[in-house]
Amino acid sequence: MTDTTLRDAHQSLLATRVRTIDMTAIAPYYASLLPQLFSMECWGGATFDVAMRFLREDPWERLSALRERLPNLLLQMLLRGANAVGYTHYPDNVVRFFVARAAERGIDLFRIFDSLNWVENMRVSIDAVREAGKLCEAAICYTGDLGDPRERKYTLDYYLGLARELKGAGTHLLGIKDMAGLLRPRAAYDLVKALREETGLPVHFHTHDTSGIAAASVLAAVAAGADAVDAAIDAMSGLTSQPNLGSLVEALRHGPRDSGLDPHKVRQISAYWEQVRRQYVAFESDIRAGASEVYVHGMPGGQYTNLREQARALGIDEARWPEVARAYAEVNELFGDIIKVTPTSKVVGDLALLMASAGISREQVLDPDTEVAFPESVVQLFRGELGQPYGGFPAALQRKVLKGAAPLATRAGAALEPVDLEAERAQLQRRSPQPVTEEDLASYLMYPRVFEDFARDRQLYGDPAILPTPVFFYGMEPGQEITIDLERGKTLIVRYLAMSEPHEDGTRTVFFELNGQPRSVRVDDRSRVAKRPPPRKIEPGNPRHVGAPMPGVVATVTATAGARVSRGETLLTLEAMKMETAVRAEVAGEVAEVLTRPGQVVDAKELLVVLR
Repeated sequence: MTDTTLRDAHQSLLATRVRTIDMTAIAPYYASLLPQLFSMECWGGATFDVAMRFLREDPWERLSALRERLPNLLLQMLLRGANAVGYTHYPDNVVRFFVARAAERGIDLFRIFDSLNWVENMRVSIDAVREAGKLCEAAICYTGDLGDPRERKYTLDYYLGLARELKGAGTHLLGIKDMAGLLRPRAAYDLVKALREETGLPVHFHTHDTSGIAAASVLAAVAAGADAVDAAIDAMSGLTSQPNLGSLVEALRHGPRDSGLDPHKVRQISAYWEQVRRQYVAFESDIRAGASEVYVHGMPGGQYTNLREQARALGIDEARWPEVARAYAEVNELFGDIIKVTPTSKVVGDLALLMASAGISREQVLDPDTEVAFPESVVQLFRGELGQPYGGFPAALQRKVLKGAAPLATRAGAALEPVDLEAERAQLQRRSPQPVTEEDLASYLMYPRVFEDFARDRQLYGDPAILPTPVFFYGMEPGQEITIDLERGKTLIVRYLAMSEPHEDGTRTVFFELNGQPRSVRVDDRSRVAKRPPPRKIEPGNPRHVGAPMPGVVATVTATAGARVSRGETLLTLEAMKMETAVRAEVAGEVAEVLTRPGQVVDAKELLVVLR
């Protein structure tokens, strides 16, 4: 059995926000109490960028800390094939470089998948893992309904064909990645049995409990001969996470497929997570029970809570969540019923959020005469940058999205020039006051802007990963005292005393004690915003008014006053919760006014550019 608590469980339940300090505290107990685990899934997927982006942690430091504390367990990561741990394609040598670094720092088992089940996109990663001497688990992403006799696209023959290709590509294990929890018990039995008989490879089954009945599918997979299954520790299981580890251990106990795990020790570790989870209440989803609606929208469990957070950030409250779910299902149909897992699931979610927040209907999306500011991720998908979907893209929508541009005919990674790693390292070193490590370079290649922001904050403020979780997320109360362990034998005692009223320069003075000595520091008061006139809004129906399609932050501005622009030309790009959207001109004309700048926060329908 594989425990997913350190990666997919908290990604699915708590928006990927669990911090390294809470993982490393319990890791030695996993090593001593549950050594019979097949593996610990603890890295990769969304945890890589979220660690830097929101937690201000170095994901490589997390991996090293877990490797040190889990010496007797296989460490498993999730690798998005040609997308590595990103949301776009990278040159082949970048993927190989990243895999080699991960293998050196402690990953034993790489679960590799492609968001469109395109084996060509997985071969570079498979080869890199094998070259590193590590275990390769190529995964088949499951969608559709294998048990429905009306299923014509994602049939058993389809899955068996994929399995044969992956075996031929050299995988050691075969994974079933049921990211949305759509694999019903009977279908799970049939699929596992058929895959083992067809390939002779060990089969590792992964699912999510969004529907509330995933444990039945796991037990059916076990009965069919699955060699390993994923589960989450009791206190971090269920809902959009994995099925309950302790309960599955009990269900298999004393039988021919006993897991060998001690249920009492599982519950001991679960008691720790029950306490820790309370510190992350701000990231809990409002979902309280299994949702059969997952069989309608097919949203991956790892995306569910994140998408709800993104919807809230865009002003879509919980009462309107069903609109987003319906839009998600509609977008999937518009795209031709594609595999939905990162990064393709993000593309579907991006357009669904746009449709729900801007009130765009599916008819408007399809209408060739209605201008839609498609998110850049949608353009990339239809251009073929994420690969080729089974059955191809809907031709009419592809023409509209690409605006006449030709899509890629080959694998995107093969068309990209190799990156000069030494040149990139030198360029990064010129901007960094610290020596650039191999891991720094790997992070930069995956997420240039995110890494540079992280590195700048690390240089300014040090490592906030050492702070207790409640303090990191919620701050301290006057009179509260905490201890901070910098390293073995070096502990700081900090007592927060008080804060001054705002100064004229927009700062406050914070008073505290450090190891009993009074200290003070001036900090910016970010709650005090400069007053300014209310922003102008677009005039409905005026094609010369270019506005923000959704709330977000202006990333780039290419429009300049006096310049001539053609219809469909990009004027600026907008970012909102990892989604980048190109805002284009609806009509040809001359730029009369540019009312925005990079970094500006804008609301939906705020006027950004005026044409004449």
